Amino acid sequence: MSEGGQSGAGPIFEGHILTLFPDFFTSPLSASILGRALARGEVRVQAHDIRAFASGKHRVTDDTPYGGGAGMVMKAGPIVRCLEAVEEGCLERGGARPHRIVLTPGGARFDQRAARRLASLPAISVVCGRYEGIDERVMAHVDEEISVGDFVLTGGEPAALAVLDAVIRLLPGVLGNAASAEDESFGQGLLEYPQFTRPAIFREVAVPEILLSGDHARVDRWRRGQALLRTSLRRPELLADLELTKDDRRLLEQARQEAIERSGTPAPAQEDP
Repeated sequence: MSEGGQSGAGPIFEGHILTLFPDFFTSPLSASILGRALARGEVRVQAHDIRAFASGKHRVTDDTPYGGGAGMVMKAGPIVRCLEAVEEGCLERGGARPHRIVLTPGGARFDQRAARRLASLPAISVVCGRYEGIDERVMAHVDEEISVGDFVLTGGEPAALAVLDAVIRLLPGVLGNAASAEDESFGQGLLEYPQFTRPAIFREVAVPEILLSGDHARVDRWRRGQALLRTSLRRPELLADLELTKDDRRLLEQARQEAIERSGTPAPAQEDP
């Protein structure tokens, strides 16, 4: 279990994780940017053991599926009781009702837009599935279902950590430099431009000269063009939601020509978005 430190104003965001393995989150939540935000009391994150809300001597949280089939299914009772207990605790502290989320392959795809939406909320509760899934009747007690991608994990814990990391880093003051969250990939609907640091030449490959010019306006335009080019080549579907200006199209074409000159071969043909 990881919790934020106490501060006079209280945390600006609460994240509650409902899991069969609360120890999974101890180390990741104590490190780096997330750990500092927790230590400063800006954020409160707590892992809740679903087993504590199971009945019977053995605290059973799963059972065989009705209708037959392989594997086990997580029971509805322990999950719903845990959700209700988390909400009751938040309200008793004077906080808000947490927005309830289940991580499931059938949920809406999680992306940067979803991260920004969740970061605007005061509190969320995230249910981590295991085994063959969760009893469908749990879904009537949550606000939304989310998927982190089209692949299979052993449980929802890694996905919950990814969601919390993406959300918490968007909160005011967490990154320190507010521009960082906007400049990086997906911050403006594009992949991030290429990054370079010292040395200026590494194994005969030099940093683009414009980055050494000191002309910040030119650098910003170059970076915009590179972000557009990288997105058009690697994730062209992202451009479908963007309305490129005439200047954007010029920058994209310039970036394509520079790529041709650097490689000596034509860049892959791309239709203007």
